[in-house]
Amino acid sequence: MSRSQAASCHSLVVRMPGPVDPAALRRRLRDGAAGILPEPDGLRLWEETLPRGADDDAVRARVHREALRPLRRGGPPLRAVLLRPADGDPDADATLVLVARRHLALGGPDPLVLAHWPDGAGTPRPADADRPALEWGLGDPSAAGRAGEVAVPLSGPAVTAGTALLHASVALVLARYGEGEQVDETRTAAEFTGEWRQRTTPGSDTPRLPSGIGVLVEDGIPGQRHLPYLAPALPGLLHATRHPDGTVSAVLHYGHGDLNPCVAERFAAHVAHVAVQLADRPEAPLDTVDLLTPEEREHVLRLGVTPPAGPPEATARTVDGLFADVARERPDAIALTAGDTRLTYAELDARAEQTAAGLRSLDVAPGSMVGVALERDADLVVTLLGVLKAGCAYVPMDLGHPPERLRYTVDDAGAEVVVASDGILPGSSAVRTVTPAALRALGAAEPPAPPRPEDPSAPAYVIYTSGSTGRPKGVVVPHRSVAALVDATREDFRLTGDDVWTLFHSSAFDFSVWEIWGCLLTGGRLVVVDYWTARDTEQFHDLLSRERVTVLNQTPSAFAQLVETDRRADTELTLRLVIFGGEPLDVRMLVPWFARHSHTACRLVNMFGITETTVHVTAHTVTPHDVLAAGRQVGPALPGWTLSVRDPRGRVLPIGAAGEICVGGAGVADRYLGQPELTAERFVTDPHGGGRIYRSGDRGRLRPDGSLDHLGRLDSQVKVRGHRIELDEIRNVLLSHPEVTGAATVLGHDVPGDPATARIDAYVTLRGPADTAELLAHARGMLPSYMVPATVTELDALPLTINGKVDTAALPAPGAPARSAPAAGAPVTAGSANEDDDPLAAQILKLWSHALNADVTSQDNFFELGGNSLLVIRVLREMREQGLPKVTTQDLYRNSTAGRFIELVRNARS
Repeated sequence: MSRSQAASCHSLVVRMPGPVDPAALRRRLRDGAAGILPEPDGLRLWEETLPRGADDDAVRARVHREALRPLRRGGPPLRAVLLRPADGDPDADATLVLVARRHLALGGPDPLVLAHWPDGAGTPRPADADRPALEWGLGDPSAAGRAGEVAVPLSGPAVTAGTALLHASVALVLARYGEGEQVDETRTAAEFTGEWRQRTTPGSDTPRLPSGIGVLVEDGIPGQRHLPYLAPALPGLLHATRHPDGTVSAVLHYGHGDLNPCVAERFAAHVAHVAVQLADRPEAPLDTVDLLTPEEREHVLRLGVTPPAGPPEATARTVDGLFADVARERPDAIALTAGDTRLTYAELDARAEQTAAGLRSLDVAPGSMVGVALERDADLVVTLLGVLKAGCAYVPMDLGHPPERLRYTVDDAGAEVVVASDGILPGSSAVRTVTPAALRALGAAEPPAPPRPEDPSAPAYVIYTSGSTGRPKGVVVPHRSVAALVDATREDFRLTGDDVWTLFHSSAFDFSVWEIWGCLLTGGRLVVVDYWTARDTEQFHDLLSRERVTVLNQTPSAFAQLVETDRRADTELTLRLVIFGGEPLDVRMLVPWFARHSHTACRLVNMFGITETTVHVTAHTVTPHDVLAAGRQVGPALPGWTLSVRDPRGRVLPIGAAGEICVGGAGVADRYLGQPELTAERFVTDPHGGGRIYRSGDRGRLRPDGSLDHLGRLDSQVKVRGHRIELDEIRNVLLSHPEVTGAATVLGHDVPGDPATARIDAYVTLRGPADTAELLAHARGMLPSYMVPATVTELDALPLTINGKVDTAALPAPGAPARSAPAAGAPVTAGSANEDDDPLAAQILKLWSHALNADVTSQDNFFELGGNSLLVIRVLREMREQGLPKVTTQDLYRNSTAGRFIELVRNARS
């Protein structure tokens, strides 16, 4: 029986005092149906004797099942069933269950007299396709069609305060859940309840609040119980009954497909709790009304706590101290592989000691910030460890960032020494640049230093992330947080010296912290992936197979490309653990992976994390079941971490309700470097005794088992191919151009839902002449490539909301990407290339045009038209599928103008 079929029926349970004469009852039914049913004489009264020995609970359950049994499609519009006790006593009470289509009214002084619902009030509710979704309901789609109910436990003055109070309570609870109408919480309870008294009238049926919760108010009659829908046509229906003695009772009817029973029970309890407070304190402002009782708040907070995996002393260590333990235990084991370089733990330890000694020879004091601007190679890992051994904190910088950003990072961190290759970092008189080799040479001449006591609270590193002010901000992370991360995951992930990891990510991306120290502090072998191999999925797949890598860390965008390569590859992988991080995971992309790899042999783990909470916060093992459910789970907190979800006022939200994810525990960073105001705003003391917590700005909800659903961002921050980007930083950079008077930035996609086509679109208003190419050049001078807008569209004025903010929904479609100035001669485009004259050029231009969603000419630059690393991989894969010569990602990066690339392919073919 379909849910819509059940939703088109209602039922009435009537207590029939004995003795009950079935023949007389049948006549009353037929008389009551006269003029309403087309054939009232054909109405049948079904009789059933209840099982002998059934207790009261069993009888109630049988009556309830009968009341929930819908009518057959195409059958009579009314069914009557008389349930009688098994003892055969003719004077015993019986129960009559009437089930009718909703166009027939049931109830009244004589329930056997039928009537049509007035004014269409009994018409069926929306079909399944029109049902609103309850984001906070956490329902089970596989249970769609099953109905449940839970009492709303009203008490005290709320029982006699009237149904307007109930409407007001539901509205306030939904507002706190982030659904329905927003509520001005400076108003008093009396004002708010009075508003709802005016909005509802006696006997009114409010079919739907904006959240998909309905409220139905009816007058009750002793001995009768009305079920308004056998399956709620809305996700939830709060059915209130006014009794003759002036009291009110209420029941929440819900569908299991929409509402988890636990969530439904708590929602009903919240409505009751709020109603009691509104009735008790009519003059109190709404912001003093609590959604949760103290006991429930404590329960929800405990749900988000995972106790530490080991004793406190396990995390009261420094990273270099923990590494020294491993080096003593496994001196001859290979710690690092980078190209032709292979270092044992003893050799890596010795080189890092020389680096530390070199820093001491330069009078770099413990606690100093040391800049590191190196390619991914063996020297990078040696240097990072050496900086820690010197008692300093490393400040990693990505060499792909523009010089202005690198200079800002060095100056803001107060680094007096930067370890970099010659000529890499434009220096200043205040900063000394030294190469890794020179630093070790200086250290080799230094006498051994006395052992330094470990200080777990000292900074280990400072990683700069995108900032809304237009400048990146440095996150200061102490040693103890890294030690806690390794301790929290070691046992669950079975991390041992038999594992082989890759260092795939930039050292300026906090995923690298996990890759380097997760491997080296558990005795594994770290394979350093060079820049170009990381950008060519075929080369990378070959490396994974050749090095027999067992632990792989990837952003979902990068892994999606690897999945495609793996599908065609002949080589076998030895992966046993893949960890996703850096951006949300769409589990549907894993279908081809699971088709080739058993989830029991290779574990896939989706982890949510933030730089400010030390890389990872949660872990959820992804299985084929998750793919079918298309869920957004990221799992419970790691051991030693805590999770809670709070509203904009910092109040703890219940299970299911979405709000800001707040993270506490072992991973919380120290501060933002040199930004005490921002630190005080985001790193706050938990008023509920949880210590310091970080307000993440991410949106999520807790599930009944304590796991977290990640639902995106609350602010203007976005994730593009794993990079955390504050759109306001890009906006402020554009505003710094002298001709720009206004700017807005938004995240767009050439293909909706395809992360490879994600792009930043910018809109500007100008005071004078300036073309988009000039504005993009200005942005490239200050922003890393992944933050440079793909399009810049000039507007006469930015559309604004009534609150004076940019109305992003009203922004027009972006203009075409800026193009380089064409060379002399007519350009060749994808649509105009003559395939007879130059079929190769036409074929490649067509491929580029399809990938970039633009009409490409031979003069166009792939990256100026919005190309990125993922689209590079996609184009090269499609070229091979069409039989074109194999070229590498490096080839496309170095020949990024279409004409040059066509000639490269032509030469490769010949």
